[in-house]
Amino acid sequence: MLRATDRLRAVVDGSIAALPVPAGDSRETERLTTALAAGEPVDDEVALVVATSGSTGVPKGAMHTAATLAASAAATQERLGGPGGWLLALPAHHIAGLQVLLRCLRAGFTPTVIDVGGGFDPAALVAALDRVDGPRRYTSLVPTQLVKVLDDPSAVAALREVDAILVGGAATPAPLQARAVDAGLPIVRTYGMSETGGGCVYDGIPLPGVRIRLDAPVDGVGRVALSGPMVALGYRNRPDHPAFAQPGEFLTDDLGRVDDGVLSIVGRADEAITSGGLTVVPQVVEAAVLADPTVAECAVVGLPDERLGEKVVAVVVAAKGAEVRADSVQSAVRERLDRIAVPREVVVVDALPLRGPGKVDRAALRARFA
Repeated sequence: MLRATDRLRAVVDGSIAALPVPAGDSRETERLTTALAAGEPVDDEVALVVATSGSTGVPKGAMHTAATLAASAAATQERLGGPGGWLLALPAHHIAGLQVLLRCLRAGFTPTVIDVGGGFDPAALVAALDRVDGPRRYTSLVPTQLVKVLDDPSAVAALREVDAILVGGAATPAPLQARAVDAGLPIVRTYGMSETGGGCVYDGIPLPGVRIRLDAPVDGVGRVALSGPMVALGYRNRPDHPAFAQPGEFLTDDLGRVDDGVLSIVGRADEAITSGGLTVVPQVVEAAVLADPTVAECAVVGLPDERLGEKVVAVVVAAKGAEVRADSVQSAVRERLDRIAVPREVVVVDALPLRGPGKVDRAALRARFA
């Protein structure tokens, strides 16, 4: 850990250029180092090339400088109320986990780390939080971890005492957010990605220096473009990528709207389902499904259908001690959305497959159930 900390400090001051890879996963390490040309020359400004967790399966490397990383850390610290120590409970090679470490080191504290290589155990948070150094204490979780925390009273009690819990990596469902707030947890919903140095919009409000633009909006909804001092220079060896066509701006694949200065993400442009000639946004359906209290987690995908082209399918994880009924889930959607959005099938699984820091692997679900 000491050697890793020294290298991370070198990333913070820009004296090296690093490509983080997962410890103990030689196959993924080979994939990343090959795709992102590890060992080949890189611009002198670059301090970090961090792999994206995009849905295409082809990794892209967002190139960050010491200045973009410093801007992200400073904006986060300002929004959260001051410097503090951080607890890492995420994989350290993704941007969310990396930023936990980098923010903590920049603030002058040594990070506290939980090993999640074998899975996340919320009970491990209790002892670990006692070791966090600093005048304030912070941690970062993904929604699937928050679900487990809320089922563990000791973890809930410990996390009530921290100053902020950043929750990101994937959208936080409204019922899960309500449960966390009711439990007294100081959660902060974050939105961002590798290309923006991690979360740069907290609870829908951009961090200091961040600007939001909606590209080609229709009825107030458009692709979200983010700009600010923490935006990456671009992608490794892909200088003409259209996502960075505007200098200092990153054009996401997320669809969003801004109401009274608050950003809401309504879905992704590349995940829409075309069913019977009509467009269905999976995330909108998922929000309706999660209104059923028997459902803890949900992913909606489109599967091939001879008549409709694609049919809407809800893949769900049952809430603790509950039994999911397909007709109840379908009723929850029918009450809130157009009939074309009602899932034709409801499939119950023990856990949703994930990619990156807490994002549902929809491609894996489509392959499994097609």
